[in-house]
Amino acid sequence: MRVLLVEDDAILGEAVRDHVAAGDHAVDWMQRLDDARGSLRAVNYGLILLDLRLPDGSGIGLLRELRASGNLAPVIILTAHDQISDRIEGLNSGADDYLVKPFNLDELTARMLAVTRRYGGNPVPVIRLGDLEINSVDRRVTAEGKEVTLSGREWAVLDKLISRPGAIVSKAQIEEALYAFGSEIESNTVEVYVSRLRKKLGRHHLVTVRGVGYRMDGNA
Repeated sequence: MRVLLVEDDAILGEAVRDHVAAGDHAVDWMQRLDDARGSLRAVNYGLILLDLRLPDGSGIGLLRELRASGNLAPVIILTAHDQISDRIEGLNSGADDYLVKPFNLDELTARMLAVTRRYGGNPVPVIRLGDLEINSVDRRVTAEGKEVTLSGREWAVLDKLISRPGAIVSKAQIEEALYAFGSEIESNTVEVYVSRLRKKLGRHHLVTVRGVGYRMDGNA
């Protein structure tokens, strides 16, 4: 998943970026609202982690702009503001969740999973596709009752494909989920990982829609 982190505190920002990236997500870390706006024009993010007090304005303003423009990406507010009124303002402005600093990074991970499941229309963490069972919380996959071990990159591709079960996902969308700004994109990365997933999960589960992209299929 591609994540936008908007946080001006260097120590906290680095800690959150590294923690989220360790979960096999691509993270773009911006310290100013103007930079965040530029990123949002270029990328469809799967999740936004948004500080409220930034050097060039309030994160609430950016959140309201997002919702007014029809951008429904899930947003978790990260802030030192612990007043109930601040929380209410954030939620009323369109935030999906709220964490008060300092917070536990494992709790952040749990909340990220929760809001992205709701956003994807899949509140149940276990997805079944024929003989496949995919647990998005524990990151466990079984095929024909046998557990399958996936690398971080393989899981990142699978996670993108199951975010909207049955929907077609383009190569560009998968690349967008895998690479943060500044990363070098290799031309055949998606094909390599799709091929590996087919070998591990069964070719029939990962269908190529020629000229469009890929989709997961539960049929044999």
